Amino acid sequence: MQAFTLPDFYMPYPARLNTHVERSRVHSMAWAKEMGMLDAPKPGGGVVWDETALARMDYALMCGYTHPDCDGPALDLITDWYVWVFFFDDHFLEEFKHSRDLVGAQVYLDRLELFMSDTPPEVTNPAEAGLKDLWERTVPAMSDGWRERFIVSTHNLMVESMWELENIDRGRIANPIEYVQMRRRVGGAPWSANLVEYVSAEIPEALAGERPITVLTDTFSDAVHLRNDLFSYQREVQEEGENSNAVLVFERFFDCTTQEAAELVNDLLTSRLQQFENTALIEVPGLMLRHGVPPHEQAAVGAYAKGLQDWQSGGHEWHARSSRYMNEGAVPEGLPSGPTGLGTESLRQLLTPGKLGLRQRVRQHSHVPFQPVGHLPLPDFHMPYAVRTSPHLAAARRNAVGWAREMGFFDSTPGVEAGGLWDERRFIGFDFAHCAAMINADASPEQLDLSSDWLAWGTYGDDYYPVVFGASRDLVGARLLGERLRQFMPIDDDELMPIPANPVERGLQDLWRRTAGPMNLRSRQLFRVAVEKMLDSWEWELVNQAQHRIPDPIDYVEMRRSTFGSEMTSALAKMATMDVIPQEIYQSRVLRELETAAMDYATFTNDLFSYQKEMQYEGEVHNIVLVVEKFLDVDRVTARDVVANLMTARMSQFEYLADHELPALLDSRSDLSAEAKAALTRQADDLKEWMSGILEWHLRCVRYTEAELERVHNAPRSIPDHLPTGLGTSALRAHLPAARVPG
Repeated sequence: MQAFTLPDFYMPYPARLNTHVERSRVHSMAWAKEMGMLDAPKPGGGVVWDETALARMDYALMCGYTHPDCDGPALDLITDWYVWVFFFDDHFLEEFKHSRDLVGAQVYLDRLELFMSDTPPEVTNPAEAGLKDLWERTVPAMSDGWRERFIVSTHNLMVESMWELENIDRGRIANPIEYVQMRRRVGGAPWSANLVEYVSAEIPEALAGERPITVLTDTFSDAVHLRNDLFSYQREVQEEGENSNAVLVFERFFDCTTQEAAELVNDLLTSRLQQFENTALIEVPGLMLRHGVPPHEQAAVGAYAKGLQDWQSGGHEWHARSSRYMNEGAVPEGLPSGPTGLGTESLRQLLTPGKLGLRQRVRQHSHVPFQPVGHLPLPDFHMPYAVRTSPHLAAARRNAVGWAREMGFFDSTPGVEAGGLWDERRFIGFDFAHCAAMINADASPEQLDLSSDWLAWGTYGDDYYPVVFGASRDLVGARLLGERLRQFMPIDDDELMPIPANPVERGLQDLWRRTAGPMNLRSRQLFRVAVEKMLDSWEWELVNQAQHRIPDPIDYVEMRRSTFGSEMTSALAKMATMDVIPQEIYQSRVLRELETAAMDYATFTNDLFSYQKEMQYEGEVHNIVLVVEKFLDVDRVTARDVVANLMTARMSQFEYLADHELPALLDSRSDLSAEAKAALTRQADDLKEWMSGILEWHLRCVRYTEAELERVHNAPRSIPDHLPTGLGTSALRAHLPAARVPG
C-alpha cells in the first residue's frame, strides 16, 4: 500500500522520448559492469546492484526522457553520468548511512573529490572508477567556466551527503528553509543543469551569475528535488530510514498528516515551476536587452531554458514509470480517452485545476491591497542573546539627524506628493542610531555614525522606490536610477561621480566615499556587488508590484535578504578580515547556514512588525506573513504563527551551529591561523548581537506603531500645485494612489 495518494501534478509540458534509448540501455549496462558497479558488495552481504536491479531502474529511459534531442553518443555519456550518481548515492548509503561511520564517510568523500583533477589517484572502488572515466570523457569538450561550475556542483552533491548522515545520526529533521537550501546542494539537480549545458548550450560566461539565470537553475533544481521527494518518500523514509525528504520535513514542521504534507510539497513544486516560467518569459528577455546580448548568446540561453524544461517534464515521466519509486496511478491505464496520434498526448490528459496550476496562480494574483487589516498581534519571540548598546549613542543620534538633513531626506522631492518623503520628527522617531548602537556596540564614534547613516540611507531608498516608481509602474525610471546609482560607487580613485540629483544619490555618494575610500581594490569590488544586489532587489519588488504578483515563497525568502540589506551588512563585516580568512570557507555549509539563518530571523522580524504598515497603508505584496497567508490559504494570525515557528526553527538551528558545528569546523581546519579562527568566532558573535539588536530596535521604534501610522497617513495634506482645484475636482484628489503617500 502506498504511503499517500500522489497529488495532482502541474504538467505544463508533455514529455518527449529520445530515439536512441535502446542503444544507451545496452551501453550503460556494459559500462556499469566494466566499472565494477554490478558486483560491489554490501557490508552486510549481497551486492549494491545487480543487472536485474539496474535494468529495472532504467536510467537510459530517464535520460531519454530528460534529454530528448541529443544524439546517441551524447545520450550514452549522459546516461553513464546518471548511472554513476545513483550508484554513488546507493553505495554511500550502504557503506556509511546504516553504520553511521562519519569518519569513514568523510575519508570516502575526500578521496572521491581527487578524481575531478588532471592527476587522479589509483582507483579503489566503483564510484571512483566511474568518476575518473566520466571526467576524462566530459571535461575536455567544455569551457573553463563550465568546468568550475561542474566541479562545484559535483563537490556539493558528494560532500553535503555528510549533512544527511549527521542528521540521521542526531535523529534530526531539518526546518523547511534549511531543507530547501541544502537539498539544492546535496540533491544533484544543479549538477543536472550543468549536464543540460553539455547537451544543449553553455550559458554565456558573462551571464552565468545574473539573477535571471541563477533563478532558472534554482527553480529547476527545487522542482526536480520536490518531485523526487514525493515519489521517493515511501522508499527513503519508510523503508530506508532516511529523514531528508520534503514530505517528512513538512509533516513534522506543520504537524500534519502525510497526505496533507504531500499536497503542500506539490503546491510548492507548482509555485517553483511557475516561478521558472515567469523568470524565463519576463526576467530573461529583460536581461538580454539590458546587456545587449548578441543573437548567438541569446540562442544559447534559450536552448538552456528549453533543456531545463525538457528535463522537468521528462523527469516526471520517468519517475512515474521507474521501479525505484512509489508511482501507483502516476501513469493512466486503460484505453486513451480523447484524440490519439502525434502531438495529442497532452489533450488526452484530464485537465484539472492541479494540472493547470490554477490554484497557485489565483492565490498569487488575487490579493486585494489596502485592506484595513489593523494591528497584527506580535508572537512571543525566541531570542537567546542579550542586547548591548554603544556608549556613543547620544552623539550618534545628534549626528544622524544632521546628516539626513544635509542629504536632503526632509526636502520636497520630485515624484513625492505633499512634500518630502520623511520629515525630521519622523526621522528622530525612527532612531537608526539606536539600531546601529546595538548591532555595533563596540564601534568607534566614527564607525557608529557611518553605520547609522547606512541604515538611514537603505531605509530611505527602500521607501523612495515604491513611492516614486511603484504606483506609476515606472520600471524604466527605476532602472535608470539604478544605473545612475552605480556611478556613485566607483572602483578606481580617478573615476568621477556625476552630480547627485536626489537624496538617494547624494546619500550614496557620501557613504561610498566614507566607506570605500579606505578599502583596497578587491574589497571595493566585493562591497559594490553587495550594494548592487540590494539595488536590484528594489527593482525586483517593483516588477512584482507591476504584475500584482505575490512572490513565490522560496524566491521571497532569498530575495528578502537583499531587500533588507543584510547581504550588504554581511559583506561589510567581512572586509576587515579578508587578508586573514580564506574566502572559500564562507561557502562551507556551517558558515553559509549560520549567516542565512540570522538573516531570515531578522527579515521575518521586520515583516511581522511592518505588516499593518505595508498591507493597509502601502498596498505591498512583499511580506512573509502575506506570502504564507496566500500560499497556505490561511488567515493572518495562523500565518503569523507559521512565521514565528520558522523564526524559532532558524534560531534553534543558528544556536546549534554556533555552539557545536562552528567550533568543530574550526578545529578541523589546520590551515586556519589562530587569528582567523578568532575572527570567525567573533563574526558569529556579531550575528547574535545583530539579531538581538534588530529585534530590540523594532520593539522600541515608532516607525511601525499604529499611532504613528495613523498620524502620518491620515494627516491633512496640502493639495499639490499640479492638481486641479475647484468644483468637481475633489474626486480626482481623493483618489490619489495611496502607495505614493510618503511612508
